[in-house]
Amino acid sequence: MVYFAMEIIRTDKISALSSFFKNNPVVGLLGPRQCGKTTLAKQFLNHYEAPKTLFFDCEDPRDLSKLQNPMLLLEDFTGLVIIDEIQRRPDLFAALRVLVDNNKSLRFLITGSASRDLIAQSSETLAGRIQYLELCGFSLSEINNDNMQKLWIRGGFPRSFLAENNQVSVQWRESFIRTFLERDIPNLGIQIPALQLRRFWTMLSHYHGNIFNASEIGRSLNLADTTVKRYLDILSGTFVIRQLQPWFYNTKKRLIKRPKIFFRDSGLFHSFIGVNSLDQLLGNPKLGASWEGFALEQVILRLDLKEEEVYFWAVHTGAELDLVFRKNGKLWGIEVKYNESPVPTKSMYSAIAELNLERIWVIYPGKNVYPIDHKITVLGLQQCIDLKNFAGLYK
Repeated sequence: MVYFAMEIIRTDKISALSSFFKNNPVVGLLGPRQCGKTTLAKQFLNHYEAPKTLFFDCEDPRDLSKLQNPMLLLEDFTGLVIIDEIQRRPDLFAALRVLVDNNKSLRFLITGSASRDLIAQSSETLAGRIQYLELCGFSLSEINNDNMQKLWIRGGFPRSFLAENNQVSVQWRESFIRTFLERDIPNLGIQIPALQLRRFWTMLSHYHGNIFNASEIGRSLNLADTTVKRYLDILSGTFVIRQLQPWFYNTKKRLIKRPKIFFRDSGLFHSFIGVNSLDQLLGNPKLGASWEGFALEQVILRLDLKEEEVYFWAVHTGAELDLVFRKNGKLWGIEVKYNESPVPTKSMYSAIAELNLERIWVIYPGKNVYPIDHKITVLGLQQCIDLKNFAGLYK
């Protein structure tokens, strides 16, 4: 089975890693399994000037054996040390703190398949010494624009996107899901039956783009609300689900207070709803939800927005906006439409008035950029690569 046809050099991420090392002895590269962290780390080696380099894979028994006494192994080393999949050895964080404090010529690039919350030791032990870069699958800025539909259908995991055909891509994603549930989750010390977590993950595919309802899901799966919320936090902490939190502010209107749920990778979402091609997706009732999740993820990635910087806005009267974020002291809005000719809506005008938005960008599948109102501009998703430059967003 052939997965790869090429290797994509992720130059923006390499530059970000280089920049982080200027002020931090440790850089953490976090993201889901198989998203390309190891490949990026090796690409980074070719661009980072270090007198010596060492590479350790915590899933390799031989490397684990070498790391049994990290102090003795690395205390006199000068250069860059890469430790891959460090969530398998969280006890290493204490040693890393002592090593970088005692040796100013030592740098560590660590990769992990779990969030800072699930690898709590790093944020506690290495406070003030580490900066994180979150990596996902390929984004629009890293591929040819002609491959946008391919990215949408297959998702951004390298082995899925670069597979020789759709069938191989589908097979890889199913293998990923099975391995994730049966091996990766237990390796984090989380003991949940794989079949039960898969049923929950499948149930979330029906909530993709919608408000999370723990009680409703709990009744369907015969689980307590607290268990349902724990499962959601686990899938969020392993970067496969995004919880988009509601925007709170001082208002007399009744606001929606529960998060919206999105699969972060469109390919995984399509696997769970049984869609294997564009033709199948175009005839599927989840078409609009699929496009919304894909477009929002691409915008978030392009604008380098962190999880705690993105929100949605909704009130119980029905008005809502897909994405709200703050930059330069101003609020901006994003609305996603799977429509060739988007038009202003009452919700958009309500959001502008209620939130005092600087502008709303309406993301659609076309290729043009044009205003449809004084503060509302339509933008093709392929042009979102230039979103930072429009209207001086980041000036």
